[in-house]
Amino acid sequence: MHLPAYARATIRAALPAFPSSRHVEAVDCCLCDLPFGDRVVVPLGPTPESGLYGCRDCLTRLVARARRQRSTALVRDAARSRAESSAWETVRRRHLARLAGVRAAAEAVARLAGDDEVGAVRVAWLLVSLESARGWVPGTPEPPASVREEDPELRDGAFRLDLAMISAREAVAERLAYHVLNDAAPLEPEACDERECPEECVGRHDVSEVDCGPDAIFEDLADHGVTVAPPEDPPEDPPEDPSAPGPGGDTERFARYAEGSLTVLAHYGLDADDDEVLLDAAAVGLVTDAWRDGPLDAIHAAPDGPSDGEVFAQSVDLFRRARTALAAAQDDPGALAAFVAVASDVRLPWAGGSGFRLRGVSGPAAELVPAFVRQVDHRVRFTTEVMREQGWRTALLHRAVTAAVWGPEQFGMPAWPAVVAAALPLLAARDRSRAPEALHDLGSVEDALLNAPDRLGAAALDWLVESGVLLGGPEDEAEARP
Repeated sequence: MHLPAYARATIRAALPAFPSSRHVEAVDCCLCDLPFGDRVVVPLGPTPESGLYGCRDCLTRLVARARRQRSTALVRDAARSRAESSAWETVRRRHLARLAGVRAAAEAVARLAGDDEVGAVRVAWLLVSLESARGWVPGTPEPPASVREEDPELRDGAFRLDLAMISAREAVAERLAYHVLNDAAPLEPEACDERECPEECVGRHDVSEVDCGPDAIFEDLADHGVTVAPPEDPPEDPPEDPSAPGPGGDTERFARYAEGSLTVLAHYGLDADDDEVLLDAAAVGLVTDAWRDGPLDAIHAAPDGPSDGEVFAQSVDLFRRARTALAAAQDDPGALAAFVAVASDVRLPWAGGSGFRLRGVSGPAAELVPAFVRQVDHRVRFTTEVMREQGWRTALLHRAVTAAVWGPEQFGMPAWPAVVAAALPLLAARDRSRAPEALHDLGSVEDALLNAPDRLGAAALDWLVESGVLLGGPEDEAEARP
């Protein structure tokens, strides 16, 4: 007689606490305590030859009871789930509305801070009321267990609000700093001759007209007893790399960088005039610089870190997301936040059927996860700012150079089809009898490698990396090429 799993608890609860010898010897049913006689004896374990025994009638009755209890529980759980889901949707909508409202207010404060017609004191009060509104925004609500789904829109809304608050605080701080300086110690009009000010100037200036030089900050801090050593050899010119520390951000520097990028891309054989090729390369560069390079290397090397195949599959999935976000950023640079939300999500299971999650890393590598999340945020934010200041194409050129230099043969680059073409003969010559099933049909493997390698699964990609076929060499020379 088959005993369904859902009835085991009900049967176990009906067993006698102190069975008799007749129960153990299969003379009497342990449930109804009547002799078996000609009735069917059903062993209840722990083995078919030892333990307790029950009759078919008792067990049928208990299974029916368990079925009724399960049906009642399912109906009750479904009703509770519907109620919880409805309540959660209300909470979710309210929280998103609160985030959107305060974000819109922060963006308005940032605009008004730069409006000379709005008084500085009024701008200060705007910031105070904005900070109050931000403080009243509750933490991100957690969905009930019955919903069982993560909500990237909530994380994205909180992320966008944080960015808007940063912009508002910076704008207000700049406005108030020069307001205080001008009111407390206005510059003398005679100094305006040195600044070539217009005739109507009365000695008051804003940030664009006052330049204290590169070393004044160290002298000013020393007056307050704070010693900070200045750079020994400060560069005379701004650094050529827009992502490096320095004054940066001016149009001329980015123009020179764009010209240099075209030269680099031409050297590596990338046609920067082809928007599709440029977009692909920029997506590879964004994933390489923001996600792959840095803390992920140490996390990857940890005992419970992701395998080569898992990193490969996840990087392919993120390439597609980065490409989509970069394309949308042509109209709205803020669209890159969607890539950040996925690339830095420590709870998200990785692509390729992998069960790996960043939050599952333990030991010393776990301490690197917050640094990894910050890196993704900071480096993508830099690309966003380049787009806003210098345009979409300049930002794509910057990221495409990263891909050309550090990942010219990765998936998404023009050289990738050649890598696949070289790998297929080597794969055909390998003994694949113990390889994952996804690698048995070479035609399907070729199509997947060319269009979506993560479709093969992390286990198959692990096998490909370990066998060395994607490197064109024997197994003992294999290295990961995610």
